[in-house]
Amino acid sequence: MIKADILAKIVKDSFLTRRQAREVVNIILEEISDALARGEKVTLVGFGTFRVVEKKPRKGRNPRTGEPIEIPGKKVVKFTPGKALKEKINK
Repeated sequence: MIKADILAKIVKDSFLTRRQAREVVNIILEEISDALARGEKVTLVGFGTFRVVEKKPRKGRNPRTGEPIEIPGKKVVKFTPGKALKEKINK
């Protein structure tokens, strides 16, 4: 499923036009992105929780040469599914 599929479903199941549905979806995604960028946790009850975790720098190897390299640390988004989502998936 892609964003266009979600928009089509919203238009079909609601009173919103395609343009209005696109605006709503974009606002929701932007707000989630902004909260994560601020380091906040985003919880959608019944769906799950998004949070930012920091990966530490580590050592690795260049697969072509075998030469050791330093892999820099970075922030990544983690998702933990909620109870209702887990139950729905495992039916």
